[in-house]
Amino acid sequence: MGRGWLTRRLFPEGAEPDPRFTLANERTFLAWMRTSLALLGGGVALEAFAADVFPHAMRHLAAVLLVGTALISSLAATFRWHRVETAMRQRRPLPAPSMALLLAMGLVVASLLLIGLVLGRGV
Repeated sequence: MGRGWLTRRLFPEGAEPDPRFTLANERTFLAWMRTSLALLGGGVALEAFAADVFPHAMRHLAAVLLVGTALISSLAATFRWHRVETAMRQRRPLPAPSMALLLAMGLVVASLLLIGLVLGRGV
């Protein structure tokens, strides 16, 4: 069976890996995208619906942190999906997962800010 033009463009070298591994890589990518979507929704909801609850500057900062973390994690997921697929096709070791650290750092900062907002408000 011939490879499609997009597959040839994205992965010009190497052999087709076992489809189970490719599909597992895709499921992992989709899980990271769901996480990014949840972060995006949280940031939008915070900005849209918490206007009467938290001060504008702090609410805005927390929303931007959540949306920014969503952006970074979705980009990192895309690059990781490609790097893993390339490594499998070239029979090389899989790359180290760096996006978990990025996601954790973004969530820690946003969570600390939101905890401070909640405790400062006395909610």
